[in-house]
Amino acid sequence: MATLIMAGQFFLSISILVILHEMGHFIPARLFKTRVEKFYLFFDPWFSLFKKKIGDTEYGIGWLPLGGYVKIAGMIDESFDKEQMEKPEQPWEFRAKPAWQRLIIMLGGVTVNFILGFFIFGIMLWQYGEEYLPAENATAGIYVDSLGMELGLRDGDKILKVGEKPFEIFNDRKVVQEISIDNARTITVKRNGKEVVIPIGEKWANELIKHENKDKTLFGPRVPFVVGQVIKDSPSEKAGLQKGDKIISINGKPASYFHEFYNEVIQHKNEVVEVGAVRNADTLHFSITTTKEGKVGLAPVGFETKRIKYSFAEAMPLGVNRGLNFIGVQLKAFKQMFTGKIDASESLGGFASIGKMFGAEWSWERFWRMTAILSLILGFMNLLPIPALDGGYVMFLIFEVITGIKPSDKVIEVANTIGFILILGLLVYANGLDVFRMFK
Repeated sequence: MATLIMAGQFFLSISILVILHEMGHFIPARLFKTRVEKFYLFFDPWFSLFKKKIGDTEYGIGWLPLGGYVKIAGMIDESFDKEQMEKPEQPWEFRAKPAWQRLIIMLGGVTVNFILGFFIFGIMLWQYGEEYLPAENATAGIYVDSLGMELGLRDGDKILKVGEKPFEIFNDRKVVQEISIDNARTITVKRNGKEVVIPIGEKWANELIKHENKDKTLFGPRVPFVVGQVIKDSPSEKAGLQKGDKIISINGKPASYFHEFYNEVIQHKNEVVEVGAVRNADTLHFSITTTKEGKVGLAPVGFETKRIKYSFAEAMPLGVNRGLNFIGVQLKAFKQMFTGKIDASESLGGFASIGKMFGAEWSWERFWRMTAILSLILGFMNLLPIPALDGGYVMFLIFEVITGIKPSDKVIEVANTIGFILILGLLVYANGLDVFRMFK
């Protein structure tokens, strides 16, 4: 069921993005009186699942879910329709239009992707606002997972700076970004009352973004385990634990922090554990039988987070800013790949990797955030000057606008063939990595 939910979110998101991207080409083409012969969601080699012709355009849904396309008359595209290109040029064809009109038509798709990404980010800020944990509110410092321990962090550390940037919002993903993308080479912490500078070796730029480490937590807030909630009819309620009890031990091991309790109890599924707690001035002991998932039905008192609400007028420009920041991070990541500081294969993933990012439960907030991210990535990738992508056509058109020399159809055809093979190879490689990781 979880797989179906992830797949459903992924295909809905991709369908929205593909349709709007192709509309970005379709609308200016029609405005410039250019004939659009096909408008398809997904590809339709040999046959289509649905098609209907309205006017000069056939609208349809293909069976191969690798994107979509509009077939513009008189244009060398993924259809490789050489027969049409050998016929005399017609006034309603793409090749008959001025270079500036062809440029607008080709830029329409990525323009829609960027605008859509910015718009969704803005709407989300308007609807949901922003909730975060100020680092200063994590008064007990951090607890460290194994990867964070290797990095040099220790339980109880209070992070002050990553590189030269103050650590103000408690989020371990920001630390990963600063090290892997922004080349931070130190983490400054307060440890036992003293400032300690932890050097970060260059290997960590790649290590932290490795596929096997992507879901690993570096650290989290160290939470003193005062019971904030006892789940109704849970093992803890039946054993007699109450809200406000302070947990101090489990199976004779100290567990005054929630992560200590959790790490122990998860190892004892369907077993009896002995829990020590302080209530008022009394020390009490409880025998609790855990569930088959290793849970007892307790939640600690959480930290005080901050939530910022935005008006529509505030949210929309902030959405553009967030989108531009995201694109900036992608550009920095490409630089890190080209300079060899991070392995490109570790950042690649196919449909399965993208689907997992939507989560196993349907959440509209996460769905729209992922759709905004994918929209910006789609726009960014399509703008790369690779033949067969929009950016490849744009590259030829800019050359024509500047020099007045129109590249021959043969040159564009050969370039598109090479580009198409490269893109297909990359697609196979990325999805092959997903398959390899499943059996690794």
